Amino acid sequence: MIEIEIREFKKHDIRGGIVIDGLPNIGLVSPIFSSYLVGALQLDQIACLDSDYFPPASMIFAGKPKFPARIYAGTNPKLAIFVAEFTPPPVLDRPLAKKIFSWAIEQKASMIITSVPLPVLEDDEVDDGAPVLGVGSTQRARELLAKAGIRRFDIGIVTGTPGVLLNEGRWANFDVIALIVKAHPTAPDHRAAAKIIETLGKLISGMKIDVGPLYEEATRIEATLKTIRAQASKAQTLPQENMYR
Repeated sequence: MIEIEIREFKKHDIRGGIVIDGLPNIGLVSPIFSSYLVGALQLDQIACLDSDYFPPASMIFAGKPKFPARIYAGTNPKLAIFVAEFTPPPVLDRPLAKKIFSWAIEQKASMIITSVPLPVLEDDEVDDGAPVLGVGSTQRARELLAKAGIRRFDIGIVTGTPGVLLNEGRWANFDVIALIVKAHPTAPDHRAAAKIIETLGKLISGMKIDVGPLYEEATRIEATLKTIRAQASKAQTLPQENMYR
């Protein structure tokens, strides 16, 4: 049995607040939006997660050691966010989801929000207008999505930690929302992260965050990737010298 321990550094009132799953996934969307939220909202580290299945590493920031998986929280708005500096292997998806879920219940939170990046092909053009879709574990969650103007994800599959969170939420009649966004799987996708934060702003009262820097970084990265692909394509069309002559 895989055990995951939450060690509290300080008490923080999460009652009625929202818990956000910001653990890494496809396209680094979650690490980007979660770290951006921590900085923009000046969230405080309140706990860490530890397990024999986590990498034996200490993350050093400003000369201080930190566990590679942590929980940050704030009061305006009232929320807590799970972040990590490593991508958990699939074997940890279920125990991590159940730990996040049980902790949210213990803290008397009102909801869990997670994200689901849908991988797009490397050659696909970036679609600024592609909407973030949502799926809710309960009728209350689905009505909240509709009220916020977030289109429903009608059919498909949600895997990993988000999928387990949705199932646990349905079983326990607890509100879980998964936000689904298209993302490039092999490069940091700041555009998808910005869309997630904008959508969170529709669901979390009082959360106003400027995501302009994320869109600027997305444009820069996309331009660089476009140049690299053009150069690679040109190289493939050049005549190759016969190495056996």
